Amino acid sequence: MGKIGIDQSGVNQSERNALNKPVSKSWYRNFWPWAIVVLMVSCIVAVLWTVNIAIRGADDMVVDNYYKDGKFINQVLDQDVRASELKLRAMVSFNLNSDTLNISLEGEGQLPQNLRLKLLHPVEADNDKTVELKGNGSGSYSATLSDDLQYRYLLRLLPGDNDEWRLNGEIDFARTSETVLLSQ
Repeated sequence: MGKIGIDQSGVNQSERNALNKPVSKSWYRNFWPWAIVVLMVSCIVAVLWTVNIAIRGADDMVVDNYYKDGKFINQVLDQDVRASELKLRAMVSFNLNSDTLNISLEGEGQLPQNLRLKLLHPVEADNDKTVELKGNGSGSYSATLSDDLQYRYLLRLLPGDNDEWRLNGEIDFARTSETVLLSQ
């Protein structure tokens, strides 16, 4: 009995070598091409995720009556000086149960008929709110709140018809619902 195998009697040497070589795997059956592809795909996913975070989490630019990115800052300072000259003081009271806002304004000179209170969120400009208050006479103003207020806000009180003066302060609704705004 002889060996069982391929009859190689009519085959030349190069064909014999080809028949004896082990069959190599296709590229997609090897580890390294897939490892490289996985690394490239994971880099692309990481870049897309980072771009998404950068776009959605971009810092909001807090504007304080700036015109064209900081020009006319003297206007802002003039508002603070004017509030000091008028010796303005405001007691701000939020009644979160009845959704009302009351402000008592004191100072020299004629008080405005209406006020504007800007609630500026320190981080998210989308959470900024403006409340228009109607005068009830003798420095008392009130408004109905439409939004549920929580967190911390910077407060800016302005006369309703112009920006002649302003009072600044802050409130944290987790701690209190009242604050005093003083001229600086």
